[in-house]
Amino acid sequence: MVAKLKEAGASEVIVHGNSWVYADQHLREVIIPEAKSRGEEGVYVPPFDDERIWEGAATMVEEIQDQVASMARDTGNAVPVPPKGIVCSVGGGGLFCGIIRGLDRVGWGEDQVRVAALETEGAESLAVSLAKGELTTLPAITSVATSLGAVRVAEQAFDYASNSKRCTSVVLSDAAACTACLRFADDERILVEPSCGVSLALAYDAQKLRAAFPDLTPDDMVVIVVCGGSGVSLEKLGVWKREYGLKE
Repeated sequence: MVAKLKEAGASEVIVHGNSWVYADQHLREVIIPEAKSRGEEGVYVPPFDDERIWEGAATMVEEIQDQVASMARDTGNAVPVPPKGIVCSVGGGGLFCGIIRGLDRVGWGEDQVRVAALETEGAESLAVSLAKGELTTLPAITSVATSLGAVRVAEQAFDYASNSKRCTSVVLSDAAACTACLRFADDERILVEPSCGVSLALAYDAQKLRAAFPDLTPDDMVVIVVCGGSGVSLEKLGVWKREYGLKE
């Protein structure tokens, strides 16, 4: 990843901590103040807790609406049928917030489209907050899915998940997430990291999928957001396969 950032034009890449939250804290508390003391004015780009991030992610739902309408035209259906649900991974909650906003924007109600918010064990800051009934900070990130490594979700994400009837929190194991990464690589020839694999894992487990969407029928559509793979390689896939005892 460091090499990729430098290839993209970064003159210096600073690595700090073993998950995003520690790097972010170091940036805000050390790097930015030091830069300001030198008369440099940097730009802080938050990865999830910002209105602009949510608005950008919300357009994904508009794209889904357009595709559903196109599918309806192709099949001769007069009225497009929205998906039964949308599955997304939750780290800090930026993508999740955007999806909820997008659903409200296109007018797909809570009784039409549900949202399953997926996390891995050891990075389940949203699930823990919901269980405690208050926004909660995890003591540490212990999951292999370090891209989900926000020890505390955005307050807006917690509010949406707490107050919306359409949201379901689902927590799966690292093994399930890594298994899904391997299966997806075989099925689609696309490499994704465990933070994305945890959402795909729901698609590969019919029992858990039905638990998230109880009224699902064979004709219903569920959208899985395949959110990323920058933290994956063939070498890492091999490590996960050996670590979790996965068979060929």
